[in-house]
Amino acid sequence: MGLSKLKTKISAEDYLNGEEISEIKYEFVGGDVYAMAGTSQNHNRIARNIVNALSNHLQNSSCEPYIENIKVRATEDVFYYPDVLVTCEGEFKNKYFCEEPILIVEVTSPSTEQIDRREKLRAYQQMPSVIEYVIIGQEKISVEVHRRQPDGNWITYFYSRTDTELTLESVELTLPLQEIYRRVVFE
Repeated sequence: MGLSKLKTKISAEDYLNGEEISEIKYEFVGGDVYAMAGTSQNHNRIARNIVNALSNHLQNSSCEPYIENIKVRATEDVFYYPDVLVTCEGEFKNKYFCEEPILIVEVTSPSTEQIDRREKLRAYQQMPSVIEYVIIGQEKISVEVHRRQPDGNWITYFYSRTDTELTLESVELTLPLQEIYRRVVFE
């Protein structure tokens, strides 16, 4: 999430109608609407690196990656804009949001890091289609992969060195962390 919350609660239907004409992206959580903040150069580089790798890998697949402008409907009254998502559902039931992602990637920002790690993690883990939820730091090398196990439980893997590889089982892709962080400049 990003900037500010609107003062009054609205319905999911009103939110979706407003999103079709709004020039600003908003996330929706239980009647509350939150304006999305812009992203940094590093944030954009990381998201682009991930989606490029996924696009190349999935080009002959029924699965497709999307970046930043497609909402995910986590529940009836929760809509988020993940940085990257992959779905195999083909045409969406509603052309503006995905209901069956298998992989969701968030690149953290200082203002959203705790929401990504708590609120969104819980919401995405409740979605039956989600196999993996990946949280990537932009201020230092830090990747978390939350993966659903065959028994329905979740396990988390942590990566913090560019000489390691990240495996995304949901799409059968292995990526060196140096590729994820290509062109990223840390202060």
